[in-house]
Amino acid sequence: MAKKVVATLKTGTAKKYTKCIKMVKSEKTGAYVFKTQNILDEADIKAYFAEK
Repeated sequence: MAKKVVATLKTGTAKKYTKCIKMVKSEKTGAYVFKTQNILDEADIKAYFAEK
């Protein structure tokens, strides 16, 4: 029989990660561009959106 690996990953000690996408206005053209930060820890999200 096969073991269920998914059940062992849900221990509750793992950190939560989020992919963040920020819309920033370009200085050259004035158009909006999307700046992505691939994976951030849940605690770093507010600091990422606060920086300019």
